[in-house]
Amino acid sequence: MLRVIDTETCGLQGGVVEVASVDIIDGRIVNPMSDLVCPDRPISHQAMAIHKITEAMVADKPVIEEVIPRYHGSPWYVAHNASFDRRVLPEMPGEWICTVKLARRLWPGISYSNMGLYKSRKLSVETPAGLHHHRALFDCYITAALLLEIMNVSGWTPEEMVNITGRPALVASLPFGKYRGQPVEAIAERDPGYLRWMLNNVKDMNPDLRMTLRHYLEKD
Repeated sequence: MLRVIDTETCGLQGGVVEVASVDIIDGRIVNPMSDLVCPDRPISHQAMAIHKITEAMVADKPVIEEVIPRYHGSPWYVAHNASFDRRVLPEMPGEWICTVKLARRLWPGISYSNMGLYKSRKLSVETPAGLHHHRALFDCYITAALLLEIMNVSGWTPEEMVNITGRPALVASLPFGKYRGQPVEAIAERDPGYLRWMLNNVKDMNPDLRMTLRHYLEKD
């Protein structure tokens, strides 16, 4: 069994407001679970505009530490950009698999957003009624469909996917900053000083991005 898990948060720094999961058993998506969560900080306006979860919706809900035990019980947890969900959730007793890293290995040079991959691979899955993209359970179904496609195309076992997830991977474009969305390789040629500044000044940088900046700067 593989458990696909997703969170919605107060912002990029964390504060879980929703958690959900589905299981993949014998190639089928089963056992949907979802919970709204009372966060440990205010919900940012930017986050609220994306997931549409308001302060009133979560004010009387349990905190994540009370909710998360019912999501335990799988040897593998799968998430799209797993490093984020792993960081914002309490410790989970299992190995993590990241569908972003797997997709980068299989299909280089395309959009790696959840819905971008879902559409480019022409996938189809029945999602829960009344939910939308950027609600945790809806996104679990999208990621589960993507994971099934990845496993079908690659033949990778869960252990192999864990191994690939654990390796640093080159990031194609900068996710933030004044060159957001532009290719890292091109920025390294045009403005390497900016990338050096990022390396020295940006705290809590994603390990893949840190490795990518060093990779291209060492070519100078």
